[in-house]
Amino acid sequence: MNGDAIIAAARDGGALAMERWREGQQPDCKVWEKKPGHPVCDIDLAVDDLLKERLCAILPEAGWLSEETEDNSDRIRRDWTWLVDPVDGTRDFIRGRKGWAVSIALMKGGRPVFSVIYAPVGDRCFTARHGEGAWLNGAAIHASTRANITGARVPSDGLAKADRDLSMVPKPNSIALRICMVASNAADLVATLRWGNEWDVAAANLIAAEAGATVSDALGDPIRYNKASPKDFGLIVCAPGIHGAVVERLAPKAAEILSGD
Repeated sequence: MNGDAIIAAARDGGALAMERWREGQQPDCKVWEKKPGHPVCDIDLAVDDLLKERLCAILPEAGWLSEETEDNSDRIRRDWTWLVDPVDGTRDFIRGRKGWAVSIALMKGGRPVFSVIYAPVGDRCFTARHGEGAWLNGAAIHASTRANITGARVPSDGLAKADRDLSMVPKPNSIALRICMVASNAADLVATLRWGNEWDVAAANLIAAEAGATVSDALGDPIRYNKASPKDFGLIVCAPGIHGAVVERLAPKAAEILSGD
């Protein structure tokens, strides 16, 4: 596995997107909705094409799962699989905001073994290798050691009444970058209570885990990857010392949502 080549592919994908990104403005690209509330643009597709060409050349035997490519179930029979979101945080990209990134995870046997999250705006490159730690631009990063949920820093635009004992910090649209905030001790907690796709979180989850954070679904269970249906209910990424308290807080709402599915 050539980690440098994977990082180079992520950086080149980011550079391609940056050619069209304009701070505070809509980029010069075509934008439409895949479904209501889910924007996509032709830059998503262009970066996806670039990454598929580059990454499949690095490891031709690997399967492929990407937000912008039609799924091929053959991937679940492969030892290796790429999980990719070419532009995670498209909404921020098309609004000229900074909270978007290129997300790449290389999976082996359903487990992420190497990850890159590259945020071109600010030139931030998060990487991780299974069992070897996590880095930001080559410097080791470590998650928070917070032991009390009260005051926990959460990337958010607003908190529900029940969560107002938490502390808001700025929230990028990219969930991968929010998870990397936990990995780099810029936040203590990221949590969702909805069904989400593996390509959104697989790469960042490895980075967070290698930085010392605890990663689970909304019920506190471990996440498996490269499933036939690549979705999980919710996500918790947080300082290990508050994981139990987060699960306890979310469990009633999670049960309510799941009972209605």
